[in-house]
Amino acid sequence: MRYLIFIVILGTAFLGMISLPADDTVQSGGQCMVCHKEQSPGLYNQWYESQHAVHNVTCIDCHEAESGDSDAYDHYDAKIATLVTPKDCGKCHEKETSEVSNSYHAHAGEILDSNDAYLAHVAGGQPVAIVGCESCHGAKVKIDPSSPNRLSPETWPNSGIGRINPDGSKGSCNACHTRHVFSVSQARQPESCSKCHLGPDHPQKEIYEESKHGNAYYTNKDRMNLNSDRWVVGIDYYAAPTCATCHMSASDKQGITHDVGDRIAWTLRPIVSVKKDNWETKRQNLIDVCTSCHGTTFAQGHFYQFDATVELYNEKFAKPSKDIMDLVRSKGLLENPASFSNKIEWTFWEIWHHEGRRARHGASMMGPDYSWWHGIYDVAQHFYFKLLPEARAYNDPDVNQYIDDLLKQPMHEWMGRLTPELKEEIRTGKLQDIYKSLFKKK
Repeated sequence: MRYLIFIVILGTAFLGMISLPADDTVQSGGQCMVCHKEQSPGLYNQWYESQHAVHNVTCIDCHEAESGDSDAYDHYDAKIATLVTPKDCGKCHEKETSEVSNSYHAHAGEILDSNDAYLAHVAGGQPVAIVGCESCHGAKVKIDPSSPNRLSPETWPNSGIGRINPDGSKGSCNACHTRHVFSVSQARQPESCSKCHLGPDHPQKEIYEESKHGNAYYTNKDRMNLNSDRWVVGIDYYAAPTCATCHMSASDKQGITHDVGDRIAWTLRPIVSVKKDNWETKRQNLIDVCTSCHGTTFAQGHFYQFDATVELYNEKFAKPSKDIMDLVRSKGLLENPASFSNKIEWTFWEIWHHEGRRARHGASMMGPDYSWWHGIYDVAQHFYFKLLPEARAYNDPDVNQYIDDLLKQPMHEWMGRLTPELKEEIRTGKLQDIYKSLFKKK
């Protein structure tokens, strides 16, 4: 019996050593906790389990506002703002905020002026543009003086990664570090990215899941050491990489970055892919991460294959498609004046914006099904059997001549030849020779 009493006393003493904020510590941060513990217990308990609570960062530290702020309002004895922006987070997380502000994520809200948003508004309508486009990319937050929290319901709630905030900052930290736990381990997992990086035009989530990287992650998640303060690939974990591993997290050669473009050499979004400024450095940054688990020859071989696939897409399909569309438009052949009011425009859009992106992203992330069946297979089918016939239907001599000349080029002339002859050239390697120029060593 004495041993049982000793164990109980020892266990109680150990629990007392755990670093959780006591209720009196919580209440010392203001009356926020007293009320929210009753009125919104889920929110309170999320905060209570966070590192913010451990370090006595309370509601008012993040939500306090100045009287001149456009989104400020009186809330009991405090002046607060509902929105917590990167400018607010930057009071403590200065380096991370600076990196995010310079990243592609912070500029994602600029899609509001792009063809993507235009299409959502004209073919769909404002409600779907709000919940579909702006939910991921971010909206320009509007002020509504008649609203209790001064935020217009047209633009709030919104945690889009490139949200344009009333204080002039861009972005939303809680797009990745979900409020109010703001968990680092959650942001390290691919599910954190998959709210936005999925679907027909940028299926990174699906590609990751089919890749060996994703397979290794989902079968070894309990070995990923996701809650570790330090998280260096190859050292603190090595079972698999996540999105964060490759694009943001530390390796033995690369420090943590919140600029997701630091390790990306290609811009795969536009009609024709282009390499970024300083792409050699960005590529080496990513190879530094790859070689934490792979040999240098393996990593360089992957990028050799990936680059060639992008060049294939560019030269065989993207550039000719764009030339044809430019010719059709310049000659005034489109039936209807508004963009996307003609069938050929939709065909062209899906070739590069959906299928072409799937092919390029599939190759970049080692997703074979997306590289071919969801990618170049669809690109080729719709290029040859939709776009070209639709362009020929205008019966314009210049358009027809361009297509005739195109189909005589080595990459396209297969359509006018006999199958046994083509198969023989595949076996001998002769047919592959026309693609040799696409494979370029660094």
